[in-house]
Amino acid sequence: MEFLLQGLVLGFGYVAPIGMQNLYVINSALREERLKAYRVAFTTIFFDISLALACFFGIGLLLDKVSFLKNAMIIIGSIVVIYIGYGIIKSSPDITKEVKLEKDYFKIVRDTFTVTWLNPQAIIDGSLLLGGYNAYVPEEYKIYFILGFCMASFLWFTSLTTIMSLFKAKINNRVIKWINIICGAIIIFFGIKLAISLI
Repeated sequence: MEFLLQGLVLGFGYVAPIGMQNLYVINSALREERLKAYRVAFTTIFFDISLALACFFGIGLLLDKVSFLKNAMIIIGSIVVIYIGYGIIKSSPDITKEVKLEKDYFKIVRDTFTVTWLNPQAIIDGSLLLGGYNAYVPEEYKIYFILGFCMASFLWFTSLTTIMSLFKAKINNRVIKWINIICGAIIIFFGIKLAISLI
C-alpha cells in the first residue's frame, strides 16, 4: 500500500501540471459535448499509461543489466525531478489560446499520440523520473508503485474532463497556475526524497 500510494501521489504530481496533453484535454472539454470530451480523455489515458510503462520497465531492464547505473540514475533522477518541479511552478500556461480539435477519431488518436509519445520532453522527463524510482523501489514492490502511477493518469484525465465540462465558465489561468504550483511542489518533494534514499 505504501508504494501504491507513493506511485499515485507522484503520478498526480507528474500528470497534473498543465502541458501539451492537459491543454488538449482541457480544450476538448471546454469546446466539445461531454461524451466526445471523454473519448479524447480515454485515448490520452491509453497513450499516457503506455508511455509510463515503457519508461519504467524499459529503464528497469537497463538498470538490471548495468548495475553501476543504478546509483547514477538515482542521482540524475533526483536532480532532474527537482528541476522539473521548479519549471512547473514557474510556468504560466494560457488556456485561452485556441487548440485545434479534430472531430475524426483517427485524427484524435493521431493528436493524442503526438502530444504524448512524440513529445521529447515527456519521454526524457518520464524516463529519468520513473528510471530513478525504478532504481529506488524494491523489486517486489515495483508493480504496486507503477500501478499507483498509472491509476493517477486515469483518475486525473477523467476528473479533469468532468470538472472542465461542468465548470466551463469558472476556469481561468489563475486556477491553472495554482494547480501547477501545487504539482511542482509535490514533484520537488519526491525529488528530495529520491536523493535522501541514496544518502
